Amino acid sequence: MNPRIFGLQRNVFFLGLVSLFNDFSAEMVYAVMPVFLTTVLGAPPVFLGFMEGFVDAFASIFKIFSGWLSDKFGMRKRFAVSGYALAVFARSFLAVVGNVWQVFSLRVIDRLGKGLRDSPRDALLSESVEAHELGKSFGYHRAMDRAGAILGPLGAIVLLPFLGGDYRRLFLIAAGLGTLAVFTFFFVREVKTKAEIIPQVPVPFTFSLRSFPREFKLFLFATFVFGLGVMPEALMLLKAKDAGLSLASIPFVYLVYTVSFTVFAIPFGKISDRVGEKKVLIGGFFAAIISYLMLATLQTLPGIMFGFVVFGLYSAMTDGVGRALTSKMVAHAQLATGQGFLQSAVGISALLGGVIGGTLWTIFGAYAAFSYGAALMVIGLLTFLRLNGFHKVESGIV
Repeated sequence: MNPRIFGLQRNVFFLGLVSLFNDFSAEMVYAVMPVFLTTVLGAPPVFLGFMEGFVDAFASIFKIFSGWLSDKFGMRKRFAVSGYALAVFARSFLAVVGNVWQVFSLRVIDRLGKGLRDSPRDALLSESVEAHELGKSFGYHRAMDRAGAILGPLGAIVLLPFLGGDYRRLFLIAAGLGTLAVFTFFFVREVKTKAEIIPQVPVPFTFSLRSFPREFKLFLFATFVFGLGVMPEALMLLKAKDAGLSLASIPFVYLVYTVSFTVFAIPFGKISDRVGEKKVLIGGFFAAIISYLMLATLQTLPGIMFGFVVFGLYSAMTDGVGRALTSKMVAHAQLATGQGFLQSAVGISALLGGVIGGTLWTIFGAYAAFSYGAALMVIGLLTFLRLNGFHKVESGIV
């Protein structure tokens, strides 16, 4: 019998710690990266936007390939460990960069690590639990991920004064924290009983979804359309400036969103295990639409803050739950590849949504951007509702 830690399977608990340490490290770096690039290295703001858009799109596409490799060789842990180690390696060298293109190269390596690890890691988590615990397990994992995202910026705020504003020393400390994520994998075990039944020679690598179930394709399409309406949180936060909040205080609004996400992720993961992932996802999509309508129309700071609380509720109801649903919809031999396709659909649509939303915001203002987002979300929700008739998975991961 597998031992449990705080009611969680051993692998699930330690994979959560891995994400906590890694995001603590990563967000400590990313919280100060805009200032470091623009003030220390003299990069223009447009370079920051180009760099982040490029590396995120690169990571999103690579997740499909890494998922296929994981399925092909029946290995999850080795790919995941390698991805985390690669990211930590890149962060450590930020302490010695001398120009913006060196930062760009290290960010590519960092995101390569993310692309390498995410799909195999999610497949390993799926294999570590029974189907009736998927929602709770993914909810816990996403909550730990967001907890790290809270601690990272707070750590940077606390440490920088003691470091005399030395960003390079902060990067070394962040890399040290990242190594804890790698070492924590010592306690994570490969699920050999399931990995051994994966065919050694699956279908050749392709970006085609032809071999996946129709229900999964529809789910991906709905997720992609919905994501075209979701703008990056960094852009959404400008709404707080319209309400008169100072630039120095805007990170507090982001903290409100992140805390909302973290608090609700585990409870809604558990609910999805009881009532089904589709119902929770539908509720999450409704929450996002309501949030965008609030942010489009409300001008008071309390109203905007509540809008971000509701948006955090959306993230909590969809991020981990969508991964759990994917684990049930795809064949076991394509488990990691399926997770890669899901995360690519989310990442690429978010990139496009940010470009479209940012353009509308620049030309027509926040109301037009949030209204556009809400409209695309409605279309995505209506597409997703077509899933109501798909056959139920009896038990386990198909």
